[in-house]
Amino acid sequence: MTDKIVDVAAAVLQRPDGCFLMAQRPRGKVYEGYWEFPGGKLEQGETPSQALCRELDEELGIQAQCVYPWLTRVYRYPHATVRLHFLRVVQWSGDPVSREEQAFAWQRRPGELSVSPVLPANTVVLKALELPDRYAITNAGEVGEAESLALLQLALSRGLALVQVREKNFDKSRLRRFALEVVQRCRPKGAKVLINGDVNLAVDVGADGVHLTSKQLIEASGRPQLAWCAASCHDQRELDQAAKLELDFVVLGAIRETSSHPQAQPLGWDRFREIVLNAPIPVYALGGLTSADLADAWTHGAHGIAMMRGAWLEHLGPTGS
Repeated sequence: MTDKIVDVAAAVLQRPDGCFLMAQRPRGKVYEGYWEFPGGKLEQGETPSQALCRELDEELGIQAQCVYPWLTRVYRYPHATVRLHFLRVVQWSGDPVSREEQAFAWQRRPGELSVSPVLPANTVVLKALELPDRYAITNAGEVGEAESLALLQLALSRGLALVQVREKNFDKSRLRRFALEVVQRCRPKGAKVLINGDVNLAVDVGADGVHLTSKQLIEASGRPQLAWCAASCHDQRELDQAAKLELDFVVLGAIRETSSHPQAQPLGWDRFREIVLNAPIPVYALGGLTSADLADAWTHGAHGIAMMRGAWLEHLGPTGS
């Protein structure tokens, strides 16, 4: 006999400054005193979004105005199995007030909470909140190393926080030298660097993690022992494998036709949404996108967007300098 699953909607309220809200479970409830993202159980016939809006009004007196689907995690507590639908709320009206005698607190950084203890089901979500909404992929083989590093420096000065070193045509020594340069430039800015397809190189140059190819993903029997592990996905099977390995995030695409993969059949946004529906880990949309596509990506369930050419062109500015 399988356990009945209780569906719960959880709100990740995010202010423009990046702070997010956590609430303390009130007395008399299971796990009283623990901290979590505010929300509650779905009622009969409700969607997660509808339940979330109702709960935020009832608990905090605010009206959600812009809600994006995000992650869905199933967690087995001793008392129940819950399916948590985490939705990001980036716009609302009213100021949060406690209507059910529960404390709440704004948190600045996921890794430096001022509240504890936190419900176990929320730990993966907290790590996901460390990920920015843009993931840049290098293309030094196309534009040249010097130009690529100059663009990287400019992008870092404007807030770029996540970079993948992906240079398929570099030999080992050239790739190591370039990867080391990227890491050395990103480290002072606090930006994370992942190396495409090479765990040993990632360790050697002091990168933050590795980005597995789709082939490596399918063949993997376990998660690489690095702080951050991501992978490239093209379909449901690969996304399921990434979730099974408990990777931190994936990229999924291509959304549109790209010059790097001209023969590939693009997914489009509708198919993207079908694949990522109820995904338990963050998914970046990839393929012919720019920052102008970010709102569309969020609407269709993406954590953000991954870009190669688009990531660097947008940092040139309107004058191209």
